[in-house]
Amino acid sequence: MIGLDFQVLLYLFGGAAAVATLAGLIIVRLSSSPPDLSRHETEKYFCDPSKPGAKLPFPSIHDKPTLDLSVIVPSYNEEERLPGMLKETTEFLEDRQKRQPSFTYEVIVVDDGSKDKTTQAGLEYSRKLGVEKVRVLTFHHNRGKGGAIRLGLFSARGKQLLFADADAATKFADLENLEKLFKEINKEPHGMAIVCGSRAHLQDEAVASRSLFRTFLMHGFHFLVWFLCVRGIRDTQCGFKLLSREAAIRVFSNLHVERWAFDVEMLYIAQCLGIPIGEVAVHWTEIDGRLYPCSSLYVYCKLLNFCSGLS
Repeated sequence: MIGLDFQVLLYLFGGAAAVATLAGLIIVRLSSSPPDLSRHETEKYFCDPSKPGAKLPFPSIHDKPTLDLSVIVPSYNEEERLPGMLKETTEFLEDRQKRQPSFTYEVIVVDDGSKDKTTQAGLEYSRKLGVEKVRVLTFHHNRGKGGAIRLGLFSARGKQLLFADADAATKFADLENLEKLFKEINKEPHGMAIVCGSRAHLQDEAVASRSLFRTFLMHGFHFLVWFLCVRGIRDTQCGFKLLSREAAIRVFSNLHVERWAFDVEMLYIAQCLGIPIGEVAVHWTEIDGRLYPCSSLYVYCKLLNFCSGLS
């Protein structure tokens, strides 16, 4: 009997602690400053390799769209992996354009304050295909993946906006699967919708190949996401997501988290706004990354700080 009473008290204490923690985080979040949407002067322009020295202004996401698709590629120290990703991406898009001459696209490489030659790698494709198809947005300083995607989206001309990781972990041709679901859930011609690529179907295989520590972090992260904010999406973190232009404006204008776990806040905001969200399986290959245990713990801190995230 004593043991049972103790267990009940433990559950009550844990529940009260969780509620108190969440309430505190909400208060912190609601008192935080608005998102920083400003740009350094150099981030307002892109270079055309065919016109040395020329600085051309990026458009605004608030302008009328002039292309069918914009692909945003956030990149930090990706001079080695970016060329392969751009090759796969542009070959797919060029092939579609040959089959559908009316189809138009652009790729925007966002160099998030890299210390290597990421910008030069992107400019090689600007030189090859022209700046109407490939542009490079180079940051004055590192902002984080969420910040890179936001400014990339806000510099885009497409009706639909896709962001994709520079490591090419996701098969780019899976865009067609995202587009199919996008049409199903986006009921209005100029409506709002988001479709997330998902690796949830690969979870058992991933667990088998990961260390116990990484598996613990993965399950812990998923539980926190489900418990505190986003439900109904099995994989919030896959870096392959398709958005309508209006959804990007509404969501990313309110995004506070600019680094890891920004996806969680993005989807939370979308759910609060009633934006339809879909999820579709994609082909994905695990690529050696740069997220170490200390960084993983940082993700937890950002997630908890986000659940503030309710503004």
